[in-house]
Amino acid sequence: MIAYWNELTFANPRVFLLLILPLLFLAWELWQYRRRYPTLNLPTLAGVRPHARPFRGYLKRYLFVLRALAVAFLVVALARPQRTFTEETVNTEGIDIILAIDISGSMRALDFKPDRLGAAKAKAREFIEGRENDRMGLVTFAGQSITLCPLTTDHTVLLTVLDAVQEDELLSQGTAIGMGLSTSVIRLKDSDAESRVVILLTDGVNNSGSIDPMTAAQAAKQFGIRVYTIGVGKNGLAPFPMQDFLGNTRVQQQEVRLDEELLQEIAEYTGGKYFQATNNDALGKVYEEIDELEKTRIEVTKVSRKTEAFHWFLIIGGLLFLLELLLRYAVVRYIP
Repeated sequence: MIAYWNELTFANPRVFLLLILPLLFLAWELWQYRRRYPTLNLPTLAGVRPHARPFRGYLKRYLFVLRALAVAFLVVALARPQRTFTEETVNTEGIDIILAIDISGSMRALDFKPDRLGAAKAKAREFIEGRENDRMGLVTFAGQSITLCPLTTDHTVLLTVLDAVQEDELLSQGTAIGMGLSTSVIRLKDSDAESRVVILLTDGVNNSGSIDPMTAAQAAKQFGIRVYTIGVGKNGLAPFPMQDFLGNTRVQQQEVRLDEELLQEIAEYTGGKYFQATNNDALGKVYEEIDELEKTRIEVTKVSRKTEAFHWFLIIGGLLFLLELLLRYAVVRYIP
């Protein structure tokens, strides 16, 4: 629940037209003052000092300012100033999302900047930062799969884990798409969220692992999990960093393959969608589209209460009137 005070408002703003009264009163008193005390120009101040008015004289001359201020405060009180106290109850219905990212050797290709894996991490970070109300987790896969971060709302921890992701030599070589998807499904199957999503990113073909990708897709559909698949790159040649026998890094073209047909089938079977990204900008747009497709439901209930604040202006106006009367009849001893 969020509670806050709104700005001061007025129930009868037209009453402010009455402020012309104290202005007219001030103008009248100033005009009368000039009539009673005409200006006398003297060559020096020496001739003025003997005739200077005492303190009471100056006070008497400007008492009308207090009366004008008192009337102004009373006019503001008549306008009924009010403060609005607003309480907001925010109900969020988040989405549980697992990011499954391929970290096989082919993700080192340099057709993305800095490479495929670096681009995937950067765009995944932007996606995570934009979905603060969702629980999210991270699964990586190569020849095997591993959960690096289970579902959490602590996105700081998730981003820290994501930043540390790199090609893992502990996982066997290959691309086990079925294993990556099945591990993601296991992390989501017991979730009580109304919407559960896997975003699976890969740049290869399924050539490892003990679970067929479509078998994992069937499990996802059984548990009501949608799978969005992202194919990185395209079939053909891609530049890779290679080390020669002297330890120098050189860029060499190597053939890569992307099983778009499989990724499309997985997405369509589970109610998701397939995307292909061939550069950094395209990959960013893919995450933006998924963000639009999977909107978190947020309901905001507002309750407002108005509190009258006119009494403060009324009190100040009354005190100014009393002060003016006190000074006029007790201090300067006004005589008509």
